Amino acid sequence: MAPLLGVLCGLGMFLIWWSAWEHPPAVKEPKPKRLESLLLTAGIEKVSGGGFIASCLGLGLFTTLVIYIVTTSFSIAACFGLFGAWLPLAVVRWRARRRTGMLRELWPDVVDHLRSAIRAGLSLPEALIQLGDKGPEELRALFREFGADYRSGGHFDSALNKLKERLADPVADRIIEALRLTRDVGGSDLGRLLGTLAEFLRESARTRSELEARQSWTINGARLAVAAPWIVLMLLASRPEAVAAYNSAAGVSVLGGGVLVSALCYWVMLRIGALPEDERVLR
Repeated sequence: MAPLLGVLCGLGMFLIWWSAWEHPPAVKEPKPKRLESLLLTAGIEKVSGGGFIASCLGLGLFTTLVIYIVTTSFSIAACFGLFGAWLPLAVVRWRARRRTGMLRELWPDVVDHLRSAIRAGLSLPEALIQLGDKGPEELRALFREFGADYRSGGHFDSALNKLKERLADPVADRIIEALRLTRDVGGSDLGRLLGTLAEFLRESARTRSELEARQSWTINGARLAVAAPWIVLMLLASRPEAVAAYNSAAGVSVLGGGVLVSALCYWVMLRIGALPEDERVLR
């Protein structure tokens, strides 16, 4: 027992000594929320997640009021109010996919510009800054902001981090981290690396475009199949007897089941026809 008591007393004294010192709390870098990441991917930087949710709710309420005035049926108005609240999210997702596709086509040209600038003797920060004048038109503003950040602070890593946040693109993450690693460890094969990367990005974009072209026919047909019953419902709502039927308990049950079935079918359609998306793993 004597050794055990000695160990316990020593441990107690160590804990008392340890508690006398202040330890700074561990600061975890906050990760962007899913909705905020979606807004950044869509190129919407000045709208917060809370503001976007408020916009969805406001549009849903406005749609409900308009449809109720037109049809005098609260059940029908509530269904279309749900669709109105979902509409901004659908638009943002469409814009995010469109911006991601646009960037996918532009990155090979960006890499070629960087390769030419580095071969001409420019440093890596200077090569990125000159993209604000000679790069693709759609990305010049972002690289001008990178140049302003680099000139104001002189810190290459922090300016790269801000550029990566503005771009919010998985391919951009890989390119930026490759450039950061090259600057940190050095190397003489940067030109060859960028050339290989440009060829890979072009081949990947070509394959992705072919798959999306074939996928669009199926997805658009499925969307039309989901929307058709609700278009017919709006036509029926012009008749008073149809409005009276949907205002009954049975009519409300039919509309509620229709909303659930439409949402489920739409989700299943998206899951079946979805292509694998690149994830931002280097944030």
